[in-house]
Amino acid sequence: MRPVIDIRNVHRIFESEAGCAHILHNVSLAVDPGEFVAITGPSGSGKSTLMNILGCLDKPTAGDYYLQGLNVAELDDDELTEVRALSIGFVFQSFNLLPRLSVIENVMLPLSYTNLPRNQREMRAVHALQAVTLPVDHWDHRISELSGGQMQRVAIARALVNDPPIILADEPTGNLDSANTIEIMNIIKAISRKRLVVLVTHEVELARFYASRIIE
Repeated sequence: MRPVIDIRNVHRIFESEAGCAHILHNVSLAVDPGEFVAITGPSGSGKSTLMNILGCLDKPTAGDYYLQGLNVAELDDDELTEVRALSIGFVFQSFNLLPRLSVIENVMLPLSYTNLPRNQREMRAVHALQAVTLPVDHWDHRISELSGGQMQRVAIARALVNDPPIILADEPTGNLDSANTIEIMNIIKAISRKRLVVLVTHEVELARFYASRIIE
């Protein structure tokens, strides 16, 4: 079985006037279909940098990255955009929702780049919101009217709306209280039964409880 995610001897170096910062040093990682992998480590250890590379938001300075068998380095900008749109769902700590749009409009947003008619886009958004158990009477609310836990539900629904095989979650509970943290992690755990999930978290106990494999 071929890994879905396969990075080999990856380095990431950032250059600035102060000099070079070697954030990732010779990192290799393979993730198979259906795995729920948690990446842990202290702040500044390169977790988010690695996640950006996995999500094709950044490129390694050296090393190879194969995503679903494709050599990411050989993809042009249009191909990378298509990979991000169709293969990867992103969940961020800060939600990254648009306040001027309603809940359902935020969830539909990734579908605006497709040729699907509006009624089909709405139906997909409905299914995604049902999957994260957000009450129907919240779907027409503005983002500013939601709690942090509700906003993260919307963000997860948006990540699911294209039915991607991969979910990348970068500190998805970092802005939540303990009760909402448990609820969101239970949703992510349920998602992992059908998709590959990579979770970045500094909460080691959370990773141990929910993930099938931990990488430090």
